[in-house]
This record gives sequence, C-alpha cells and structure tokens, in this order.
Amino acid sequence: MSTARGAYHHGDLAVALERAAMELLAQRPAAEISLREVARAADASHNAPYHHFADRRGLLKVLAERSMAALLDDVRAAAAEASSPVDVVRRGGTAYIVFAVERSNAFAVIYDPTVCVPGAPTETMGPLIASLETLLGEASGRIGVDPTAVWGLVHGLGTLAAAGHFGLEDAVTAFESALARLTSPGSAT
Repeated sequence: MSTARGAYHHGDLAVALERAAMELLAQRPAAEISLREVARAADASHNAPYHHFADRRGLLKVLAERSMAALLDDVRAAAAEASSPVDVVRRGGTAYIVFAVERSNAFAVIYDPTVCVPGAPTETMGPLIASLETLLGEASGRIGVDPTAVWGLVHGLGTLAAAGHFGLEDAVTAFESALARLTSPGSAT
C-alpha cells in the first residue's frame, strides 16, 4: 500500500478527511476537489479517502450535507433573535443570502443537482432540507406569504449575488424591500 510522504495514522480518519475537504471547499469549488487532494490535505495516504467515501461523488455528498447543516445553523441562529414572524423571515432570509455569498462554494455544492438529486436527498440531507423549509415556511405562512415565494426570493438573490451580478448589500436590501411590500396591508400575496 502506497502512502503519502509523512502520512500518519489518524485516530479518526473520517473527521480528519471531512475537515480537510471542508477547508478545501472554503478555497475552491467542489468540482475542483479530488479525493487525492483531500488525502494530501489531511496528511493521509492517497487511498485513505476510499475507507470513508466510496468515490468522489460520495465526498461531494458529505460536503453538501455538512454545508447544508451549516446553512441551517446560520438561519436558525438568525431566526432565534427574531421578535415576530416577519422578523423570522427577514432575519432567516438574510442569513440565507449571506451564506450564499460568503460561503459560495458550500452553497453551490448544496444545490448541485448531481450531488443532491432533487426529490431524492440522502438520509442525512432529507431532514436538513425539511428543517430549513419548515423554519422559513411556517413563519412565511403565519404572515400570509407563500413559502415558495420566500425561498425563491432568497435563493435567487443569494445565487445572483454570489455570482457577482450585484453585491451582498444590494441583495439584502432588495430582499427586505420585497418582504416589506409582500407584508404591507393590501399587498397581493
């Protein structure tokens, strides 16, 4: 068995590999990360990732799951500071947009349809998606706004801002403005 120069035995190889993969994801898109590179970054043998990930797609699924957990944590933390259902949507939606822009590689792997197949999420991803949808969806419903519209709005603004079409501040301002119009008396929701 070939090993990388200076490689050592990890007490918890899975954690070391996932940590290394997430650090690489912070620097570049998931499409540019290889199993060999993850092994090198974790200072493990080049075959080590195959003990934890069946293949590169398995690695990408774990990156998507961990990224979705981080997104959910950010949205929950923001929503926990809210004083009303409108504030839950405003703060949670803003956290979603900020994550999309500031952690664009993580955001992209979450929504890569070749990694998280629409309608067929992994056992780990399914509950994370449901929790995010419930968190923003229930608050949206309580203020009379279609939850799909809120998701589409924050996702679209986050995606466009992450791609550089406009800045984060502009995306957040646009979201807050749209939310104010959707929740104003007499608005068509």
